[in-house]
Amino acid sequence: METTKKNQPKTGWSRLLEIAGTKKTLVVISLVLSILASIASFVPYVAIYYIIQEILISYPNFALLNTVAVTSYGQMALSGLVGNILLYFFALMFSHLAAFGTLYELKVNFATHIAKVPLGFHVMVGSGKLRKIMDENIEKVEEFIAHQLPDLVAAIVAPIVMIILLLSFNVWLGLAAIVAILISLAIQIAAFSNKDSRAMMAKYQGALEEMNNAAVEYVRGISVVKAFRQTVYSFRHLHETIQNYTKLVIPYTLLWENYMSLFSTLINNIYLFIIPIAIFLGMNTTDYTAFANDVIFYLLFTPAIASILMKVMYVSNSGIRIMDNVSKMDTYLAKEPLSVPKNPKTVDKYDISFENVVFSYEQTDKTTALNGINFTAMQGETTAIVGPSGGGKSTIAHLIPRFFDVNEGSIKLGGVDIKDIDPDYLMGKISFVFQDVFLFKQSIKENIKMGNISATDEEIINAAKAAQCHNFIQKLPNGYNTVIGTKGVHLSGGEKQRIAIARAIIKNAPVVVLDEATAFSDPENEHLIQKAFEILMKGKTVIMIAHRLSTVRSANKTIVVENGKIVQIGTHDDLATENGRYKEMWETYTETSKWKMRAKSEKEVIINA
Repeated sequence: METTKKNQPKTGWSRLLEIAGTKKTLVVISLVLSILASIASFVPYVAIYYIIQEILISYPNFALLNTVAVTSYGQMALSGLVGNILLYFFALMFSHLAAFGTLYELKVNFATHIAKVPLGFHVMVGSGKLRKIMDENIEKVEEFIAHQLPDLVAAIVAPIVMIILLLSFNVWLGLAAIVAILISLAIQIAAFSNKDSRAMMAKYQGALEEMNNAAVEYVRGISVVKAFRQTVYSFRHLHETIQNYTKLVIPYTLLWENYMSLFSTLINNIYLFIIPIAIFLGMNTTDYTAFANDVIFYLLFTPAIASILMKVMYVSNSGIRIMDNVSKMDTYLAKEPLSVPKNPKTVDKYDISFENVVFSYEQTDKTTALNGINFTAMQGETTAIVGPSGGGKSTIAHLIPRFFDVNEGSIKLGGVDIKDIDPDYLMGKISFVFQDVFLFKQSIKENIKMGNISATDEEIINAAKAAQCHNFIQKLPNGYNTVIGTKGVHLSGGEKQRIAIARAIIKNAPVVVLDEATAFSDPENEHLIQKAFEILMKGKTVIMIAHRLSTVRSANKTIVVENGKIVQIGTHDDLATENGRYKEMWETYTETSKWKMRAKSEKEVIINA
């Protein structure tokens, strides 16, 4: 049991302090200075007490006023004020040094970790959520260490010093103020410990995260939205997340209304607790000078009590929000990285075998994306995978490089289970050309070079020529050094696709996976892409996912997948004459390819077979 507790990950305040502890020396110095600054902030009030005392003693003959003592108390107040400012300044300086160092480490660790998890994780989570973690959640940790942590220590120390002062000059007036403080703290504790408020805060943060994720996706697709003259309301998912956020943020705000109103009223009117006690004491006192001195001091001190308690509340509220941000970060950090075998194997053959593969995207999901998949893609041959949308074609492609691990069965490369191969080694043996091409906002040369970081300029140009993109690259403002997306430089879908093929060609991996690579190409680009494919695929083990059946006619083997199962395997010629799903798809394809459009009138278009 003790071992389990020790291994259990920390949460809440202990987790925040654990993160802050990575820069322990700087944090400790900052906290000590913050404590001293907090103590120094009370020095002026002590000085004021004694100044009032000197004035009352000399009253009504101020000629008897001890100006030397008053001056010294004034200097004491000034030194406390200056000391507080300087000590707090240096406390923040050290806390910021610690915060920036911690921020750097957190971002590097987070980026390193998500790079180690299966690539399918990124497909499922979405870039918006990860961006929020990197840009907002981790930044909040920096805010906690730089500002909240010194304030937290001050918020702990200040009430202690405050209570000591309250009880030092007049116990009864001090107790009256303490009663008000305790009631205020009880209200604050009730607010933060309320199950509804904690649940609402979690929902609020979740809704905010979903809205941010949807916003990123919306911005990425803004060209499509604008092209069809649609507004944000037509983008259904974003609209729904905004509505959901709106529904939550108002109740979330109103949930704190009563607590905050009562808390603010109490801490700003502590004098109402002091005055009744003062009246009672005044009726029974014999030393009116000392009594007046105490009452005046406590009435002057109550605004300081309010500011101290507000600071406690602010730090508590900020801490809870930051804890939730850290919790979200830790959720992703808890994702298991892709397993690396202790004794990784290498391969010298490159045929790919699926053996009784069963896979679902969620381990707890009873609905499987693939069920009982068995086939072998022979080395040096092209294996085409076709079928209706959602049948499992792309899932098969994603499993080959271990974007996900299978639930049951195995996938083998050259007779070796891919789980027994080092992930980096495996990725080095596979090239990808996907339907959605992503190019970095870097030069054309750098984008191609990502396939082989040590490639020479000559090799890059040869790869570009093989991918049929050398000619259009030369026409760009700076040729191969042109940065994509700058100064109006934008590439068509077919041009991006050919650069992606050049990247795959220069990588020269023995296995090539093509996932709907020509799905959105126009006839001219498709012709060029097909010519590029001929070079890319030569002598390689090729897995080709395609909707256009014309692109797979020359494949050595065609696999028909439907509803996560293989329903047919064979060559194009065999499957096209065999009664089955492929024949239906081929007949539909050949029939639609003959369609022509003829204008019957200005307002009518007839489609004829």
